[in-house]
Amino acid sequence: MKKVSDTMENSYHKLLENNKKWVAEQLAIDPDFFNNLANTQNPEYLWIGCSDSRVPANQITGTKPGDVFVHRNIANMVVHSDMNMLSVLSYAVEVLKVKHVIVCGHYGCGGVLAAMHNKQLGLIDNWLRHLKDVYRMNYQELDAITDNELRARRFVELNVIEQVFHLGKTSIVQNAWKRGQNLHLHGWVYDVKDGLINDLGVNFKNTDDLHSVYHLD
Repeated sequence: MKKVSDTMENSYHKLLENNKKWVAEQLAIDPDFFNNLANTQNPEYLWIGCSDSRVPANQITGTKPGDVFVHRNIANMVVHSDMNMLSVLSYAVEVLKVKHVIVCGHYGCGGVLAAMHNKQLGLIDNWLRHLKDVYRMNYQELDAITDNELRARRFVELNVIEQVFHLGKTSIVQNAWKRGQNLHLHGWVYDVKDGLINDLGVNFKNTDDLHSVYHLD
């Protein structure tokens, strides 16, 4: 009988073996694949998604390495005090000059489900408070939905929409618009059950899409 430690070691080394196979496959298709990739990155998209392991940006959009600049956190949040997110956004918009920033949530998000309840989970409770704020702002619509699964799905959508608003409020995005930069903000939700993306129809392209109180001179 194999020891648990041996099984864990084998699963770990499997990742390295998979890497070698993937390299061989890419070189068989294009011998210059890695040379070209190493020269530069010129992505058109910044993806702000959930850390959930079932929602990998490149695979579900059919894009290649170098096509999408990615930031992920629990429940795809845009928190204005999060220097990690702001640094990624700044680099993507100001240096890489991406044309689209996509906030992509997913139905069945564990963070969203946790924020709908009152059980203490530890440190993450402080992060989930931002989600609870979204619920509070939309509680009349959400509380009117009696089916728990449908309520959770709508909460996921409303959270994505709110995070797109948060993007538009940042000085990073507004300064890009002032410079005349062609930058669009979008809100999507991925369905793990069927693999399809639901475009919520959110498309901000200038400060006209924001309440005037958020406009920066």
